[in-house]
Amino acid sequence: MRNVRSIFLSDIHLGTRACKADQLLDFLREHSAEHLFLIGDIIDFWSMSRGIQWSRAQNTVIQKVLRRARHGEKVVFIPGNHDETLREYDGVLFGDILVANEYVHELADGRRFLLIHGDEFDQVTRHHRWVAVLGDAAYNLLVRINGWLSWLRRQIGRPGYWSLAGYAKRKVKKALEFIFDFEDSVIRNVRDRGLDGVICGHIHWAAIKQVDGLTYVNCGDWVDSCTAIVEHLDGRLELIDWNGLAETVTELPVTALAESQRKVA
Repeated sequence: MRNVRSIFLSDIHLGTRACKADQLLDFLREHSAEHLFLIGDIIDFWSMSRGIQWSRAQNTVIQKVLRRARHGEKVVFIPGNHDETLREYDGVLFGDILVANEYVHELADGRRFLLIHGDEFDQVTRHHRWVAVLGDAAYNLLVRINGWLSWLRRQIGRPGYWSLAGYAKRKVKKALEFIFDFEDSVIRNVRDRGLDGVICGHIHWAAIKQVDGLTYVNCGDWVDSCTAIVEHLDGRLELIDWNGLAETVTELPVTALAESQRKVA
């Protein structure tokens, strides 16, 4: 088991057929931490209003999170747009789990990061909810088709996992423009607050990158890519790709980042 300081997860979408709870359980079994941050869309009330798909593995995910909280791990639940009904409980402790609409986390190296789901910076979700709901249904359809394609690939002996939803995002120009606009909007907000970076979710596009001198981190999701962010004991952040779709990304140490920025300047 890898011992890390913090684990950051988003967009698990419990209650849906697309939720990859088995893979998430494997990840949690192999990582212990002092802090566990659940950054939105953990429970998908949108999809559950159309029909609940709740597996034994999803139930075990809930039990494991509760058990970790009882055993002293600090667990913070930051609701997203799919579990937005929980936002009215901002600041409330449910047993050993804190619900917070946003949270500022200080890394081991002293940097301060805003933890937020991110739908606040998505103009479609904020102002055109019906479009967001339609897009969510279309995305779920892509993920379901992807499951059939994965089965077919296994039958014909093609190894590995291929993401249809990820392929569509990479190929559709408007989707990429949306992602970059989202990142810029989040970073501007973080800069205005005088923080060092942000860890968010919402767009199902995992990343660790430097944007205008600040650190932008996105957890990805557990319906397609199966990605998580971990903070190491020295404050370094790492993107864990549990599906093996891309190389694991480890952030440079702070001293190396500062030196590279000095050289550019």
